[in-house]
Amino acid sequence: MIIFKSDREIQIMREAGRIVAQCHAALKEHIQPGITTKELDRIAETFIQQTGATPSFKGHHGFPACICTSINDIICHGIPDQTELKAGDVITIDIGVKLNGYHGDSGWSYAVGQVRPEIEQLMKITKECLDLGIQQARPGKRIGDIGAAIQTYAEGYQYGVVREFCGHGIGRDLWEEPEIPHYGRAGRGPLIKPGMVIAIEPMITNGGWQAQIDKDGWTARTVDHSICIQYEHTIAVLEDETIILTQL
Repeated sequence: MIIFKSDREIQIMREAGRIVAQCHAALKEHIQPGITTKELDRIAETFIQQTGATPSFKGHHGFPACICTSINDIICHGIPDQTELKAGDVITIDIGVKLNGYHGDSGWSYAVGQVRPEIEQLMKITKECLDLGIQQARPGKRIGDIGAAIQTYAEGYQYGVVREFCGHGIGRDLWEEPEIPHYGRAGRGPLIKPGMVIAIEPMITNGGWQAQIDKDGWTARTVDHSICIQYEHTIAVLEDETIILTQL
């Protein structure tokens, strides 16, 4: 069941989303060679708690950390640990925040120092995939239009579009209906209507799209160890516009 949000609820989620964006901005200043993903997690948790919000991910289905830190071939759900970032790495940091009963969720990929030109292009195209997906999220369109736009654009560059993980509705629960695949056929799926709040989060690789899960039960990485980039925003569909909730 899709849960539609009132203007009041969307405003609360805008505040949660702003904290997510502020946390990303704070972490960006610390992303450099030598820092551990565990330290990034500590910085994020301290920041979120100081705002009066709580981390959405910590304890969610048993996840042990405040943020997800996914390096290079890790698609998503990387667990912060003592791994040090190295120059040339790319890291996706996924942050969720709960404020006054509602969640905000955004993931963003960051270069650690200078990355190879082909990785710069992968980052650019993935960000453009997110933008194209958001453009499709308006009343009268269907969920399949989002995935079709993303898949068509990414595959035009011979990139892989991860299938095993998708976007989602969000509100009082971190994961709500509908699922938002980042591939598919236009004109299919639930009708997009005002009051829907969804997270769109394309995961694009410079190789195959297949995923495998590490022994920790969480960390998902590409089977062929190709690099995966992800950008995610929480957005709200209104009568006359679609707004991004997870930006400053």
